[in-house]
Amino acid sequence: MNVKVKDACMRNKQIIVVGGGAAGMLAAVSARRLGADVTILEKNPRVGKKILATGNGRCNYTNVNTNVSCYNGNNPKFTHSALSSFTIEDTISFFNELGIEHKVEDLGKVFPMSDQASSILDVLLYELNNIGVNIICDANVKKIFKRGNEFIIRVEGGGEYLTDKVILTAGGKAMPSSGSDGGGFELAKKLGHTITDIYPALVQIMLEGQYFKRIDGVKFVGTAEIIHKNKSVVKDRGDILFTNYGVSGPPILQISRKAGELLNQGKEAYVKLDILDNMTVDEVRTLINKRFGYNPGKSVEFSFVGLINKRLIPVVLAEAGIENIKRPVSSVSAKELENIARVLKDWRFKIRGTKSWTSAQVTAGGVATDEIDPKTMESKIVKGLYFAGEIMDIDGQCGGFNLQWAWSSGFIAGKSAAI
Repeated sequence: MNVKVKDACMRNKQIIVVGGGAAGMLAAVSARRLGADVTILEKNPRVGKKILATGNGRCNYTNVNTNVSCYNGNNPKFTHSALSSFTIEDTISFFNELGIEHKVEDLGKVFPMSDQASSILDVLLYELNNIGVNIICDANVKKIFKRGNEFIIRVEGGGEYLTDKVILTAGGKAMPSSGSDGGGFELAKKLGHTITDIYPALVQIMLEGQYFKRIDGVKFVGTAEIIHKNKSVVKDRGDILFTNYGVSGPPILQISRKAGELLNQGKEAYVKLDILDNMTVDEVRTLINKRFGYNPGKSVEFSFVGLINKRLIPVVLAEAGIENIKRPVSSVSAKELENIARVLKDWRFKIRGTKSWTSAQVTAGGVATDEIDPKTMESKIVKGLYFAGEIMDIDGQCGGFNLQWAWSSGFIAGKSAAI
């Protein structure tokens, strides 16, 4: 009897990581390096599927400008402890030791020098195998419950696993093709946790309007804002793309979370586009007048060639109320000129929604962070249960911030579970 007790005390901690994404793999490495016996249960045929799609296949795996202000959720400050414990420098060093040489590009985005997301996954898999992490794929976890000091995990098909600790890194609902179907939220809920409202983020925005099919594919560099109650609530600048449903492009993805939040609350919101954002409205008005003066007999339509995209011209003029775009510029009234300048500087569209989970890069909302210890990622409700990554009510801006959150929270969760 005494021998059995001694054996039980001497054995390594048993940890199961539910979900083999970025956070799950980092958590597994972190825990295994501290001596725990670690098993990853992954529902897909392979781990790390979502990593391959990040950064347009290049994997923007962190950002040198990462700080708390880059994150959203009911309490973004929740990220501070994890980001301080496993920093951007730690991330770069960690992957450098695994073989990833890095480069820093615009806006602080960090990529592997190979420009291949598969490089990140390859070195993670090598390390997991090298240090002895057990990876079980095609294991769809359906239930987790605790009996005494032990967790019992049941997977689809009837399999059952026993473990001392559980790290839940099952992701959110964004990009369901990667295996993120929201199942982790149900597991957390059944364990007593609160799930905040969830909706797609870093996603394209659908707008009301009649011209989108005509300008589908037109791109310009400008500023996009979300307007609520006639006030700007968030804005971003860069390449904006018109689509047949509305708008896309990096600035749109950045501001889409606020659009989703307002719509989720049943509130009305608009997108404001500033096509000539390097000038004031007075400067735009003066410029148009000047161009009109070059050749008063030139058609209104042709007078904008060289100023904005040709495909935009008839749509902008129609939006400004000019029906006959072939008429000479000399016939344009002061009011009509004012309308044109307004459209170029303040073109507004009512938001009718965002694209679905299939198009979203990340999930807004998740497990309530006030139920999780920010220093350890351990549940305040169920001792021995830890969280990491997208499953929590934390989401980052576009640019490597979400992967940094996965690495940081995964490292802390793995370390805390193992010690």
